[in-house]
Amino acid sequence: MNLKLLEDNVQQYISDNLKTEITKLILKGSPFNEIAIQDLANQISAKQKSEKKLPTWFSNKHMYYPNKISIEQTSSEVTARYKSKLIKGDTIIDITGGFGVDCFYFSKTFNDVTHCEINESLSEIVAYNYQKLGVNNIKTHAGNGFDYLKKTATHFDCIYIDPSRRSDVKGKVFLLKDCLPYVPPKLDFFFSKARSIIIKVSPLLDISQTIDDLKNVKEVHIVAVHNEVKEVLYVLEKDFEGQIEIKTVNFHKATVQELNFSFQEEKYSNYAMPLAYLYEPNSAILKSGCFQQISEKTNTFKLQQHSHLFTSETYLDFPGRRFKIEEVLKYDKKALKKLIPNQKANFTIRNFPKTVAQLRKETKIKDGGSTYVFFTKNKKNKLICIVCSKV
Repeated sequence: MNLKLLEDNVQQYISDNLKTEITKLILKGSPFNEIAIQDLANQISAKQKSEKKLPTWFSNKHMYYPNKISIEQTSSEVTARYKSKLIKGDTIIDITGGFGVDCFYFSKTFNDVTHCEINESLSEIVAYNYQKLGVNNIKTHAGNGFDYLKKTATHFDCIYIDPSRRSDVKGKVFLLKDCLPYVPPKLDFFFSKARSIIIKVSPLLDISQTIDDLKNVKEVHIVAVHNEVKEVLYVLEKDFEGQIEIKTVNFHKATVQELNFSFQEEKYSNYAMPLAYLYEPNSAILKSGCFQQISEKTNTFKLQQHSHLFTSETYLDFPGRRFKIEEVLKYDKKALKKLIPNQKANFTIRNFPKTVAQLRKETKIKDGGSTYVFFTKNKKNKLICIVCSKV
């Protein structure tokens, strides 16, 4: 750490240049004798990425930032706050600590938190930042978290693991077997050190397959922010063999959409032709794969088995995008063009044989405007267009 970066005049320079193009700053060179321009550029880039993702860090003028990749890989405060409430207890260890955002929030619900980070310089930065954030119940360890677990006599209430998804050989990876640590073969050992385990995996992984790869899965949490799935978390409990709960949450600025399912429970959708309102589930629900349970959970009807669009006669507070249906017609580009004001509309395809690009080429309708058109199939497997306005 170059502590010169934390001096008031340097911090002022960083703040003054948050909106300046980095390449221009680098060409100008550093105005400070003992600080390289590359170090200044890194602090500015990392702080820029923290403004919305890590507002607590961004607003604290004493924060020291690691390279921007560490900021890109870290949890956001929104998701860290959420996962801190999944399990309560006295002690928790994060064996893949990173920039330490998760541990910061674990420290609000656990009395004793251990942060392990194999990168010594990053561990040093995290320890320094915790001090400036006024956190005093987190111990930091610079070293391999798995090795730390093997040596310590402490039995924890929970182990948190976010396996590294970067490989020196394969680059960015997502399969459990390609991540470090490779968790499934080590589960017996982890359960000898804690009763509960939280594992963060790539959103690309199939949920059913991952449940099979792990064991004693109690809950799966799918966390979206502004309708983009950010994290998929598996909560494991020693000797657990009951119903697995799938919990979805989608955070917006002013609202939180939640819908939960039982993984093993068999449910069947109710179907209907398009009614007065159309609903598109949020990304967390779509990732859950629990498509046959949605209509019962939300008191809606599904349009078609593979369309994953839902409808109702009365307006409902559905967890996803909501639309008022203005017109339903079979797919006919000439008839559709007559219904679109200013020849601008937002297109969405669900279970439709053409791409958005193909449809735009055929219809000559441009992107944008306040009209929304869903191209899909109805319960009779007929291709239809549903013209809507957003609610």
